[in-house]
Amino acid sequence: MDSRLKKKFPALWERFGTVGILVLLLLVIGIFGPPQFLSKNNLMQIAIQSSVTGLIACGEFFAILIAGIDLSVGSVMGLVGMVTARLMVLGNVPWATAVLIGILCGALCGAFNGLMINLTGLHPFVITLGTQSIFRGLVLILSGAKSTYGFSKQFKDCMGGFINGTVPSAVLIMAVVAVLLWLFSSYTICGRNIYAMGGNKEAAWFSGINTKLHTLIVHMICGACFGLAGIVYTARIGSAEPLAGEGYETFAIASAIIGGTSFFGGRGKIPTVVIGSLIIGTINNGLNMLNVGSYYQQIVTGSLIILAVTLDSLVKGKK
Repeated sequence: MDSRLKKKFPALWERFGTVGILVLLLLVIGIFGPPQFLSKNNLMQIAIQSSVTGLIACGEFFAILIAGIDLSVGSVMGLVGMVTARLMVLGNVPWATAVLIGILCGALCGAFNGLMINLTGLHPFVITLGTQSIFRGLVLILSGAKSTYGFSKQFKDCMGGFINGTVPSAVLIMAVVAVLLWLFSSYTICGRNIYAMGGNKEAAWFSGINTKLHTLIVHMICGACFGLAGIVYTARIGSAEPLAGEGYETFAIASAIIGGTSFFGGRGKIPTVVIGSLIIGTINNGLNMLNVGSYYQQIVTGSLIILAVTLDSLVKGKK
């Protein structure tokens, strides 16, 4: 019986491990934490707080899926948030048009990452580490290191507030994006090719897949997701900050890895990545309610990344 369980464990963990972690967290913090933790309002707050993390995690998922990484998360968030804000405030551009331009700006940042990776042949870690600084520098130049604020109520409600006073728009946006990306990755030829690249890039190339084109597409998806997250973040806090998004690459990577995406490429699903972002949001919310400082929260997040990658390596070895 034990040997059967050991054989089934990798498959069981892959299917139910992320959900099990989330449920366990809710139960443990609900039992030992304050009673209001499991209240409807607080659970809704966790979902809202996790929406930005969920968006960037969905983008990071594709970068990790092809056995790469994207470290420019926070800088793209900050750049797109600032571009969108200045278009609305200084350019008097309608908010919906500014949002579309902002998402396009994010996609262009991703395209730049993809082109540099294809042209240089360097690992995405090196390229995106460099563009992280480049994009942050552009934010500081564009803004003069000053905040931009004074947005319309429509923009704040539709991108970071509540629709009709009841539905949190950030959660709705994240859910729609997650569903679209899940359909794309699971049911399109391009999505399947991306999985094949992650499994074995050389074999994918020999089978006729244009690996450079798909690398470009992956990073454009990353950039668009990061940009949309930056817009939602800007709407939520009511201003575009020059240092917005700093450190968010940790949340993106942690959510994707804890959500079951293999750091070695080729495995993972969007729904579990979303659950991974909820796990990060639950931990942060729970520790805040337990009056645990933010420094300790960083230790917990970093430890979870190490544990998740270690477990993924062990499970992969057993398979």
